[in-house]
Amino acid sequence: MIESKAADKSTCFKDRYIERRQQSLRLTQGLDAEDMVVQSMPDASPTKWHLAHTTWFFEQFVLLPYAPNYRVFHPTFNYLFNSYYNNVGERHARPLRGLLTRPTLSQVQEYRQTIDEAVCNLLDKLNEFDPDQAKVITGTLEVGLHHEMQHQELMLTDILHALSFNKLYPPMRPVIETATSQAIPLSFESFDEGLYTIGATGKGFSFDCEYPRHQSYLPAFAIANRPITNGEWLEFIKDGGYHTSTLWLSDGWDQCQQQQWQAPLYWEQEDGGKEGGQWLQFSHYGRHAIVLNAPVCHISYYEADAYATWADARLPTEQEWEMVATRHPIKGNFQEKEQWLPQAAQLSGMQQLYGDVWEWTRSAYSPYPGYRAPAGAIGEYNGKFMSNQFVLRGGSCVTPIEQLRPSYRNFFYPHQRWQFTGLRLAKDI
Repeated sequence: MIESKAADKSTCFKDRYIERRQQSLRLTQGLDAEDMVVQSMPDASPTKWHLAHTTWFFEQFVLLPYAPNYRVFHPTFNYLFNSYYNNVGERHARPLRGLLTRPTLSQVQEYRQTIDEAVCNLLDKLNEFDPDQAKVITGTLEVGLHHEMQHQELMLTDILHALSFNKLYPPMRPVIETATSQAIPLSFESFDEGLYTIGATGKGFSFDCEYPRHQSYLPAFAIANRPITNGEWLEFIKDGGYHTSTLWLSDGWDQCQQQQWQAPLYWEQEDGGKEGGQWLQFSHYGRHAIVLNAPVCHISYYEADAYATWADARLPTEQEWEMVATRHPIKGNFQEKEQWLPQAAQLSGMQQLYGDVWEWTRSAYSPYPGYRAPAGAIGEYNGKFMSNQFVLRGGSCVTPIEQLRPSYRNFFYPHQRWQFTGLRLAKDI
């Protein structure tokens, strides 16, 4: 009976593994081999590299330690497709990933197939391991699946950035009909001061940076019922938001001037930017008019903070956001809906906490009280990045829904804009 249960669990896990790995390939539909080798900036990676790196993770951390008599697919792949794991060895420079025309896409696909077959064979024999070791294997595989989810999101954000440089405005997917609705008035919901419990509950998967669960004192505050929209962002532009230094943090103003920011990333005004020209946006569906009531997207932390100052408000802390989010179900516009463009809110009340756009918080990405990074290479996954970045919450329209939970902490540098990032306002009471 024990072996039967173990076999059932292994089969279920294998099905999840296969489905998640196939999703990465489905996301490349609409791309040619030439598209998948391009690297548009150091922060982004080619699609082909993502496909290989996620495969390397399973080979390096699952097959090599645990699969009997396993032999590496190619001795140089560890160097080519390691991302930032110093414990694993030297690696190809991140800004030069676009130079890796070899291995070819077909060789990377062969690599994926070979590793997938080896992982499935290992899962078929999981009941031959002692329970503790089997738990370690499935635990590492679980991390690998969530790691793949993160790279599935990055595949979509990175290829969008690459395609945006092409004046053909090539769509990756057929045009979709964007939902339209009347503008939902912006309002604020108030919350009392108090001690609130923050962090992962321990039920289901979560990353180490979501622990330890702890109490946090929150003064009374109010938070907006929805994210800021494209239409509201246009008012910020028209009022000189990108030209008023007093609205900006010092580093943000420097970035705004150096990069000549005039609008969110991927926005462009018709007629060469003449006053009154229609604002257009580039997305996975090509070039099209912005949807006024949809959440504004592809803005940096600096832009979000400047807008909040202009609106006589502020960004929420991550603790405030999490406390509010725990009161609402995880539902929204996620990757699986294949509407990779933020959609306008359709209802009243607290809206779009999950999906559509990641929401910047004013909280620096730092360890929770009592946090310690796990030992070994896997311990390099989150802890060493807890410096100079800000936390975002809630997921976006290109985030897999399985990855989301109230405690999930995403993090980026304050100048970065190529992710699906927006904002929700908060106020002190």
